[in-house]
Amino acid sequence: MKNKYFLLFVLLLNSVILFAQTDTLPKTPFTKMYLPVWEEAMAHCLAVAEAMPDSLYTYQPTEVSKTFGEQMVHIATSTELLTKRYVQGMEVKPVRLAASTMTKAEIMALMKKGFAYTTNVIYTIEQKQLDELCIMYHSKNEVSRAFALFYVQDHLANHRAKANLYIRMNGITPPSYTW
Repeated sequence: MKNKYFLLFVLLLNSVILFAQTDTLPKTPFTKMYLPVWEEAMAHCLAVAEAMPDSLYTYQPTEVSKTFGEQMVHIATSTELLTKRYVQGMEVKPVRLAASTMTKAEIMALMKKGFAYTTNVIYTIEQKQLDELCIMYHSKNEVSRAFALFYVQDHLANHRAKANLYIRMNGITPPSYTW
């Protein structure tokens, strides 16, 4: 129940902040449709990050796995990077931050920063740019920049799902998926 209220609070706060920043709705029919999907993905990811106790951010299920904190830092930095690279067409390099030197609060703030960047793009991108094509780095598939927003969300969901498993492996019930 506590997580449900947290999710609602995050969604409401995000909407208020974005409305104050942009004072408009997203500019395109696609981004108007996509915004609630993105907001739910963000809120659920933040709820997952919140559900793991500070002391378990260093939890690592195997030697080759990322720690929980590394999963969250990866989500934070890659969300902005993938948005810049595929949605906006910028030349960018990955940012490498050491989760082991960061607190849970710092990691969550980094996540919110990355999410805010992508949210701002959703609000401000024009249809002409969404219609442009880009080549996905790993698959070499050619997709529209609008489609690339789904890739950003899918990447987030992939790492969030791993983090959910880490939570369960520690006997904690992860936040319910509400979409």
